[in-house]
Amino acid sequence: MSDEKSEKWQNPVAGFGVTFKAMFKKRLTEQYPEQEKTTAPRFHGRHQLNRHPDGLEKCIGCELCAWACPADAIYVEGADNTEEERYSPGERYGRVYQINYARCILCGLCIEACPTRALTMTNEFELADASRESLIYTKEQLLAGLTEGMVDTPHSIFPGMDEQDYYRGLVTGAAPGTERQVAVSKGEVPASNGAGNGAAAEGVGA
Repeated sequence: MSDEKSEKWQNPVAGFGVTFKAMFKKRLTEQYPEQEKTTAPRFHGRHQLNRHPDGLEKCIGCELCAWACPADAIYVEGADNTEEERYSPGERYGRVYQINYARCILCGLCIEACPTRALTMTNEFELADASRESLIYTKEQLLAGLTEGMVDTPHSIFPGMDEQDYYRGLVTGAAPGTERQVAVSKGEVPASNGAGNGAAAEGVGA
């Protein structure tokens, strides 16, 4: 052992071998934000609340995501659906949904706990902001946008289908003639011009 130690002390340059090798390697510099790097397909970024193909929401307000969050960053309030104001195929929906990105550690445990695949994570990672208040994302910010074949919530369930049919993938779009219902819980009032029960007033009631 003494001979090995003495050999090391006689060749001190060997200890800097890793440093010298790194000195001649090409530098990797990210030109951000001018050149954005493509993230991995399963990158854990901003959350998204998904919809069914007809536009109804997948979230059922069960709060399992909030219970699974180790940072206590998710707040959920559930409410009951009615035939006059329906947001999801089942009995309940997420009336209030908030994620505090000042606390969130983007671990993904919330999406593992979601029983309906309502909550997933996108590739969006630019979440920095100037105030703590702006880092609290609401349901309106997290809810996925409408695509072809969807009608905005609230609206009636697909005729002849039930909650299980939605999860079996039997509903591929909104039924013909589906109209948006009046969101009374959000302060909307029916239109007074006789446009029909499915039309919501442009203004919000006092």
